[in-house]
Amino acid sequence: MTEKPTVTWSAADGVATITLDNPPLNTFGKEAMYELRTCLEEVAADEAVRAVIIVGTGDRFFSAGQDVSVLPEATEPGKGRALAQMSEDLLQRLDEMSKPTICALNGTALGVGCLMAIACDIRIAARNAKLGVPESKLGVFPGGGGTQRLPRVIGEARALEMLYTGNSIDADEAYRIGLVSHLVPIGEALSAAQELAIQIARQSVVVTRSIKEAVHAARDNTSSEGAALEVDMIERVFGSHDAQEGLRAFLEKRKPQFQHR
Repeated sequence: MTEKPTVTWSAADGVATITLDNPPLNTFGKEAMYELRTCLEEVAADEAVRAVIIVGTGDRFFSAGQDVSVLPEATEPGKGRALAQMSEDLLQRLDEMSKPTICALNGTALGVGCLMAIACDIRIAARNAKLGVPESKLGVFPGGGGTQRLPRVIGEARALEMLYTGNSIDADEAYRIGLVSHLVPIGEALSAAQELAIQIARQSVVVTRSIKEAVHAARDNTSSEGAALEVDMIERVFGSHDAQEGLRAFLEKRKPQFQHR
């Protein structure tokens, strides 16, 4: 008998929702990582999808991270690198997705769960959520892009404190330092994410894709390189059908009907 997948996705109104469904902790073993990769590939390839949400089941945990039963294997020669590469590749795929991504933190996110949230563009947290990267408490290096992405989001000093100590922070502190963008009541993270995702999905894909590309490029660009890229993007977008439609709609005082081209 085939086991029920622990990571699935569905779509409506231009929004794909990827669900982590491995209660009670929504942890990740190897199979779940393969399932998530498949979901990301399918969502990226679906032209009807214009925004993406990732959420966990239940109200306690978004994801408690890696299934600890996998970790002893990582101490065997050669296997630690393979496991680390799998996590790095998966979260890099999420980070580089051209479609806007929103993490609905329905509960606590630890380890890979927290790093998955950080790899998304926007994070919305229920007030009971906690976020942390506890690997250092186990004598394990915090991979999954945590040492790279977390400092970009909250600054180097705060990121180093979280990574050194392995301590978690609550939702209020996460909001205060900019790790999450919105705080919502318990049980409302997904609905808040859906509302925002639908709003984004109504925009022109030509614009949202170009915005994400430019913002990500700023990680490596000088200010002059960034300015040159913006000029290129402006020229590209002004040449699109959607730019013409948007300007016409503004002048005619109506809502634009974007065709995403």
